[in-house]
Amino acid sequence: MLMTIVCIKSMAFVKPNSLFSNNMVLQRGEIVPVWGTANPNEKITVEFNGQNISTVAKEGRWMVKLKQMRASNKPLTMTITGENTVKIENILVGEVWVCSGQSNMEKVMGFMKNQPTITNSAYEIANANYPQIRQYKVPKKFSSTAITDANAKWDVCDTNSVKLFSAVAYFFAKKLFEEKNIPIGIILSAVGGTHIESWINKDELKGEKSIEELYDIYLKSYTQKQNELLKFQSDSVSIISQWKNDSSVASINNKTIPVKPIAPALPPKEPTDGELFNGMIMPLRDFPIAGFVWYQGESDRSLAKQYNELFPLLINSWRKFWGDKNIPFLFVQLPQFKTIGPEIREAQLATYKNVKRTAMVVSLEYGDINEIHPPNKKPIGERLAICANALKYGSNNEYMGPIFESFKVVNGKIEISFSHIGSGLIAKDGNELTGFMISGPDKKFYTAKAVIVGNKVQVSSDKVTNPTNVRLGWSNDPEVNLFNKEGFLASPFRTDFE
Repeated sequence: MLMTIVCIKSMAFVKPNSLFSNNMVLQRGEIVPVWGTANPNEKITVEFNGQNISTVAKEGRWMVKLKQMRASNKPLTMTITGENTVKIENILVGEVWVCSGQSNMEKVMGFMKNQPTITNSAYEIANANYPQIRQYKVPKKFSSTAITDANAKWDVCDTNSVKLFSAVAYFFAKKLFEEKNIPIGIILSAVGGTHIESWINKDELKGEKSIEELYDIYLKSYTQKQNELLKFQSDSVSIISQWKNDSSVASINNKTIPVKPIAPALPPKEPTDGELFNGMIMPLRDFPIAGFVWYQGESDRSLAKQYNELFPLLINSWRKFWGDKNIPFLFVQLPQFKTIGPEIREAQLATYKNVKRTAMVVSLEYGDINEIHPPNKKPIGERLAICANALKYGSNNEYMGPIFESFKVVNGKIEISFSHIGSGLIAKDGNELTGFMISGPDKKFYTAKAVIVGNKVQVSSDKVTNPTNVRLGWSNDPEVNLFNKEGFLASPFRTDFE
């Protein structure tokens, strides 16, 4: 006998946004909105941690606001009741950080094709038993319209799940957890090979001169690559023939076989303004967090002038989006790489100096001139956590390396003053200071002798009798060994910026 089911009315079951799912971490000390979808005019009740709050769904959407809560290491359950009931389990209350950027933030603890293995990854993965650290990984999504739900899930950190945790974010969270013994939530929203304008609300980009410049730059780059592609296609037979011949010769002489030529890839024809903001930041709207961690800029390494304007815009627009102009923003200054010039590091330094409540991790000791994805991510994550302790949690300990502040000419030498000197300046391993150059009015720079005098550095050269400018680490592969005694490296800089 067949059973007939008659639908009295169309039912849209009560459904919370995917941010509110098993294993989530909620931000302590903040009012916490909880939201989702349901039938129009349906009464929704949320019970959690001693709170019981009701509302009525309007146009199929609902939201309640939980009062501020203290951190909780004890797993809690949330019950959401309407015409159906949803139970969300294993919830913790602690600190939640949004970790964003491109491939060096996206790079996971486990294996990634065509990228080096994370330093000591086998040991770190085998010992990653931290059930109070969780990650919510936002799926990659470019979108021309705002996305309201990422449809992702929270993962509890263990030796299996940690393989898909961002390495930088994991080491950041691990250090915070070990020091504070409170749950840490990571919201990972990162995509390799992306430009900064993709991550900025398009409304904030309107009228920006730097965006107009980018359109011209992108179009020229696209046209150039298009011409290269057409030439490759027209010459492909002879190119491949030459490669086969070279490979045969290399094989006979027991030498390395050359890489097979491939067609040039076409870059974007124009900037993807706001598309990652729409697809990967917008779904996080209204979710309270402690702050941001950012590792990006490799794709903008030839666009330092524009980055100098867009990076502060991103920080301020995200703060505006979260409704908190003082929320901490921590970021990594790019390490060395053969095609990463000092100008992009300068733009990052300028952003740190000009935007309040930011902190910058200098990463030159852990970079590699031949590898854009340096594998030693632990010290980077830990330094970011030290910055978080200072900006968010009130630590008075030094948290950054020496930052150029000013200079003056004294008896034919340039005397440099720094902030973040900590308990004093040192040359690593007691060696002579390296990486300094000075010039006269002609702006011809020469390698300089640099000496620490008290809390300043004096720089001179026999080839420059009338010094007017000084630089530190001004190259693609800088050799900088000026530290403070707390072990943080000085940032590269120049005084002749125009």
